[in-house]
Amino acid sequence: MSMPVRIDEDLYEQAKACAKAEHRSIAGQIEFWAKVGRAALDNPDLPVSFIAETLISMAEPREQATPFVARSRAAPK
Repeated sequence: MSMPVRIDEDLYEQAKACAKAEHRSIAGQIEFWAKVGRAALDNPDLPVSFIAETLISMAEPREQATPFVARSRAAPK
């Protein structure tokens, strides 16, 4: 459901610039920022960059995800 919300014009312009760079709609950019902020408040010990990257990866379709590959221990000489 879409609902109009008033926001500061400077915030709108910042969202517009970031949305273009990150291939999101302006509304999608503001929603992403809101999700990052909420998760950061819920998890104050985590770096914001980690939270943002985690949310981005969670939105990625599973079939496009890169599988986790554990680093192997150094081979004996």
